[in-house]
Amino acid sequence: MKITQALLDDLTAQAKASPRLRMNYDLRNSASDGSQRMLNAIEPGSPLPIHRHRKSSETVVCLRGRLVEEFYDELERRCTEAIELSPGGPVVALNIPIGQWHTVRALESGTVIMEVKDGPYEPLGEEDTLAL
Repeated sequence: MKITQALLDDLTAQAKASPRLRMNYDLRNSASDGSQRMLNAIEPGSPLPIHRHRKSSETVVCLRGRLVEEFYDELERRCTEAIELSPGGPVVALNIPIGQWHTVRALESGTVIMEVKDGPYEPLGEEDTLAL
């Protein structure tokens, strides 16, 4: 499969039309593929809760646009680090460790990331999101 600008443009158009202001595109080979690989188009203002993945690390690669990945402290619920990602910037990708509280904010319209996680999809439980 080729990831083309036309595919990213279409995914961005879908994200803009979505009430959540984001849209993903599954890159797995089949429903039985035990990995998590996806493209995620995220528009500025897309609400994404602070969350963690207790059984998986997460790799994020910025394919276009600009975003900031924020890490949070569980006890004080404060941002401990904010890392900007962009294809032409100093950081283009990062790995989020297992259990790290985090969220992402798109800084530009048309932002698309590729996300990769270990193992099969597991929905977030109440204990995996932080309320500020």
